[in-house]
Amino acid sequence: MGETGATGPLARALAEAEEIIRSAPHVRTEADVAEGLEYLLGTIRGVIESGQHRGRSHPQLFQATGPYTKMGLDNPDTLYFYANLTDGAEYVIEGRRGTTADLSFQVMAGTYSADERAASHAAFDDRALEIDEDGRYSFLLGPPRHDDDEGDPGYVVLHPGTSMIAVREVYSDWDTEEAGTAVLRRVDAVGTAPEPVSLAGQEKFYAKLADALTGRLQTWLAFPGWFFGDQPRNTLGQPRQTPGGLTTQCSSAGVFELEPDQAMIISVPVAGVPYQGFQLGSMWYASLEYVHHQTSLTADQAHVAADGMVYLVVADRDPGVANWIETLGHREGIMQFRWQRVDAPITPEQGPTVKVVPFDHVASELPGYDDQRVTAEQWRARIAARQDAFARRGLS
Repeated sequence: MGETGATGPLARALAEAEEIIRSAPHVRTEADVAEGLEYLLGTIRGVIESGQHRGRSHPQLFQATGPYTKMGLDNPDTLYFYANLTDGAEYVIEGRRGTTADLSFQVMAGTYSADERAASHAAFDDRALEIDEDGRYSFLLGPPRHDDDEGDPGYVVLHPGTSMIAVREVYSDWDTEEAGTAVLRRVDAVGTAPEPVSLAGQEKFYAKLADALTGRLQTWLAFPGWFFGDQPRNTLGQPRQTPGGLTTQCSSAGVFELEPDQAMIISVPVAGVPYQGFQLGSMWYASLEYVHHQTSLTADQAHVAADGMVYLVVADRDPGVANWIETLGHREGIMQFRWQRVDAPITPEQGPTVKVVPFDHVASELPGYDDQRVTAEQWRARIAARQDAFARRGLS
């Protein structure tokens, strides 16, 4: 059958996806191609995971963003879960609140594409829910029932065109915080089974999978241009509410571009909010490898200076300090701060400042350099603790 059978569209999409990878504007070296092909593997896994859970008659929360299925500048500190929704149906979400820094819910319409962004119909964190003394909560989602549904914290209105709910559980301290649980059910499907698979259904599934694969690659390649436009390299924008409807999250982002003999020193106050984190990403708009390398830090993980500031050093070479953020050979990439579960906007004074210096000047330019110096053995211990904490978190 070759490319004419049910898998034909997927085979063609795989070839197109490789061409997208190899011809991406930032690809210059074999290392760039290798990273792109690794990213493609995760993209394949992610669209399959999403596609196999698209059965809207019996949806379940699934995980299609993570360390091996990266997209959308995924946050290393976040567990992402999704479920596909359909018009006219009613759902219940039941769970137990863990001890993570933030737990939020977002209802979206449509999907992200290279031409448009998904619309946010509702976004809230667990402070809007009634949680009992055991940490348990429950709420309903569905079409409007009464005139006052919009003000009922126990009932989330699903407007026509709603396509998905996203659940985000965010860690500030990987070592001590524990995840909770969440289960979604479609009310009218409880106790029933979905229809068996059919040949026509599988042919349709593989065709949608093909579109999703190339679409996902093109979408996130377009995102840096959407968000940063003409913003100069090596700058971080003023903190603002994160685009996309996350009402309790602020962010500051930009694109770094460093020569091998340069370093970037970022200074930021500890804002005193439940979650404050910084990360690097590639031009694929995906996080850099964060399990075995320190490419991200939260305020709880970072060394905080005596003046209440966090001083980060972004560089490819090891400057011998605790707050080194590794670029992993990337000359350019995305950098982003997030503040979550905020009660008020993050002000410019709470935001970061950036300075690019010669790498050999880090010791003289970095405030409190002597206080955050680490030996090679201490750095290895930091990475070992990171690896262990990640393993306990159970993210896949």
